[in-house]
Order: sequence, then structure tokens, then C-alpha cells
Amino acid sequence: MADSTQASYKADLIQHAMEVNALKYGSFTLKSGRHDGSSRISPYFFNAGLLSTGPILATLATAYSSTISQALKDKTLPEFDVLFGPAYKGIPFASGAAMTLYTQHGISVGFAYDRKEEKDHGEGGKMVGVPVKGKRVVVLDDVMTSGKAVRGAIETVRQNGGEVVGVIQALDREEVGQDGVSSTVKEIEGLIGEGRVFSILKMRDLMVWLEQKGLTKEFDSLKAYWDKYGLK
Repeated sequence: MADSTQASYKADLIQHAMEVNALKYGSFTLKSGRHDGSSRISPYFFNAGLLSTGPILATLATAYSSTISQALKDKTLPEFDVLFGPAYKGIPFASGAAMTLYTQHGISVGFAYDRKEEKDHGEGGKMVGVPVKGKRVVVLDDVMTSGKAVRGAIETVRQNGGEVVGVIQALDREEVGQDGVSSTVKEIEGLIGEGRVFSILKMRDLMVWLEQKGLTKEFDSLKAYWDKYGLK
């Protein structure tokens, strides 16, 4: 049953992301801050900023909460207190996931996010939502290429007294990381603990979906890219 549910929300997310052009196929230049400063031409692009309609946000929240719930059941993700959504795209991810974790899985956690600039009036500071000080925190990310953004989120939580015990990303591109050898996921796990980075979708899921749909041209492009840059 779990495998069937997992396949369902993955397929739903891919389909809905394509419908709103958040997931596109073609030729896209990535500037991902790699170790050699180089850019890379990718045959696909995931723009989480376009996940901005009710249906796609509902699908994404379900996917995040289902991934988290399963990881908790498997005891690969430790119990935690707060979901952290880095500004700005991560804010609706964290709020939606916190809500569906409760309504669909009966799991109650808070959520927090940061501001790009520190507020000097009102409550002040850069952090909003549930305080992370002394709390176990799970960071929500959109797509991890070099991992620069999630490293910043981990540092923000730590600076505010929280402990990051997991990272959940929407899409793992499954490419080598900043050192050009190991994966970005392994690099991030070096910061927060082995086996603590999870993903809703992986690049291989996109390839399976394209092959099942008979989208041969797109599949061949991703396969060639995988052969060159993907984890082996």
C-alpha cells in the first residue's frame, strides 16, 4: 500500500508541475556554484516559484508530508519539532506541509521561516514563526544541485539555536556535488548526519515517468545527461 501511495503522489507531482511549467524540458543553463565555477546545460529545469496554484500546492504539501511521515515510521528521520522553510519559496512549503502532516497523518509540528533582511521594528529579527532555539528542525528545500541554499538554511537554524535533524527536498538532481566527486546529498549529510536527507522526487523518477509516457525525445536527453553528470 505504501509503495502504491508513494507512486501516486510522485506521478501527481510530476504531472501537475509540468502543467504549470514548474517542470520543463529543453535546454537550460545552470549556474550552481560548483567547485570549478562552471555552468552546465541541463535538459530539464525545476522552478519551484511556479508552484503557486491551489491544486499544485496541495499536491506538493501531500508529497512533503507523506515523505516525512514514512521516514518517521521507518525511523530514518528522528522525531522533530519544527519545519523550516527558507525565504521565500520555502515559506508556503513549510506551512502547507505542517498543515497536511496534522490533517493527513496526525503529526503536530510548528513551522518557521526567515526573512531576507532583518526587521528593525515590531518583533524584529530575521526569524518568523515558532522559535527554533533548543528545537529539532527539519529543513524543506526545493531542488538541490550544489546545495548552496540548503547550507545557508542549516546555518540560519544553527545561528538561532536550533538543531537540524533532517532535510526534505522536492527534487534530487542526483548529480555530483561541489567537490566534483561525491553527491551533494552526501555533502549535506556530512553536516547533519548520515541518511538525514530525503527527497520526494529523484532524477530517475523523472526518467521513469517520461519512459512510461512514451516521451522518447525528453527521455533520451535526460538519459544522456545522466550518463555524463549523474551519480553512478
